Amino acid sequence: MKLAFFNEIEKAQNVLIVGAGGGFDIFSGLPLYFALRKAGKTVHLANLSFSRIDFCEGERPIPSLLKVTPGTSGPASYFPEVYLSQWLSNRFGETPIYAISQAGARPVQEAYNWLVQTLRPDTLILTDGGTDSLMRGDEASLGTPEEDMASLSAAHCVEGPERKLLVCLGFGIDFFHGICHAHFLENVAALIAEGGYLGTWSVTREMEEFGLYEEACEFVSARMPRQPSIVNSSIISAINGNFGDFHSTKRTAGSTLFINPLMGLYWSFRLENVARRNLYLNDIRDTVAYHELSLAIEKFRAMQQKTRLWTDIPC
Repeated sequence: MKLAFFNEIEKAQNVLIVGAGGGFDIFSGLPLYFALRKAGKTVHLANLSFSRIDFCEGERPIPSLLKVTPGTSGPASYFPEVYLSQWLSNRFGETPIYAISQAGARPVQEAYNWLVQTLRPDTLILTDGGTDSLMRGDEASLGTPEEDMASLSAAHCVEGPERKLLVCLGFGIDFFHGICHAHFLENVAALIAEGGYLGTWSVTREMEEFGLYEEACEFVSARMPRQPSIVNSSIISAINGNFGDFHSTKRTAGSTLFINPLMGLYWSFRLENVARRNLYLNDIRDTVAYHELSLAIEKFRAMQQKTRLWTDIPC
């Protein structure tokens, strides 16, 4: 018996994996990247970037997109894409990562359009480190929605790929950002009911793909010691068997964490179903600057007369 996600992926030959939420989100797609490459598929990587790519020197096919290779220049203090490209290139041969500007939904859409028209993927996988990409707008909190929603909007609207999928890795991490995980589970249930859920599976420490993922994260963190990824550090801690208020980085000092085995689960969905259930994608679609994107989301939230009350998960 196969999960529906793997039935979909079996048909894929040319895959584009894109980090949805900025920063290190592309790393949450690395176990999939390694597995798909091992299966003989062509795989490309892109990421909505927190780096100031407008200050970088490199190939820029359109203003909102930078092709990052091992030699691309940029801010040494925060440029995870270039360090990941260096590690991947050392292991597998030159591997570019396309960095998308942190902007409003329209420039992000232009980047997706170029990527799909140029790379011609038959499958687009949007990957989220955490689970706040499933927040539809009426929850108690949306976490940090700007980048996720600009990416979701762009992936939903871009034409070309036969399959569009969304995967989330790191259940429980977004408690750090105020997400109610009962609302996440309620949203998953609604997606199950309408046929948009493709299954859940574990990444375990024995998997070769996990070892490569952990190695890549350690390589990049060593070069960005002040900015290690909280999300990926938490996922790796959980998969290695740590539990509870365990801190692997000083960045989380003073907060309470709940590292747990569910952080190692991939949750997978049909992207179109997630996008259709979102209540405010149309409100952000024409935003250009990042502050316009934030303002559009704030306006939407201010107009909501009622949001779902916070609910604790029974235990």
